[in-house]
Amino acid sequence: MIVHSFDNQSEPVFGPEAFLGPQRHLCELCILTFSERIFGELQTRFPVRTVGTIRSVNGEHPICLFEYAGKTIGALLLSVGATGAGNDLIELNWQTGATKFLAFGSAGSLNRAETEGKYVIPTEAYRDEGMSYHYAPPADYIRIGTADALANLFDELRLPYVKGRVWTTDAPYRETRNQVAARQAEGCIAVEMELSGLQAICNFHGFTLYDFLVTGDVLDAPVYENEGLHDANHNFDKLDIALELAKRI
Repeated sequence: MIVHSFDNQSEPVFGPEAFLGPQRHLCELCILTFSERIFGELQTRFPVRTVGTIRSVNGEHPICLFEYAGKTIGALLLSVGATGAGNDLIELNWQTGATKFLAFGSAGSLNRAETEGKYVIPTEAYRDEGMSYHYAPPADYIRIGTADALANLFDELRLPYVKGRVWTTDAPYRETRNQVAARQAEGCIAVEMELSGLQAICNFHGFTLYDFLVTGDVLDAPVYENEGLHDANHNFDKLDIALELAKRI
């Protein structure tokens, strides 16, 4: 069973060095976005240099470096979904040496009263995906260890936020009414597609992950609403916040 996939008793058959050669050490922190529009805006604002590439048969994503607030910072447009995003993160570490990752993206609201008009800082993620079970022992939830530190930074920046559990799933078209109700009963306030996998990878390799979300679509309404999803995905406010956080991380 997939929940028994974690094996820390034997070595992997191959690692990123098989495809990428020796590890490089170019920066400590990388900003991760899922929005092509936001990634393009970052490249417009700053003189970036491409220092590597995440390659697959689907295409290529450039790894960029830029200077900000006296720091050299990496940036990558992540693949969507825990498996793609997780493998991207591993290869990003190998090509840059970064061990701190600041990720942001959109989520569906499971509690509009709690999330509306606020950023979501996840405290735990429900592991309804496959990636995390290869990087952590089986458990329903994985703790997001930087939640309190990130909340303190949001307080410093005077940004509205709510902390709470989120649900990570590989199957957005199978977010059924019963599943939504079960996650709500456990205190989940949002649903997204990557966090539990990313956190498990970071815990396994000793990386640090900071993550915040913006809810767009609403799943706890009588009729599903997705009017806010485009703004939640692509508004530049998340980039502005990430840059301020990067100064302080």
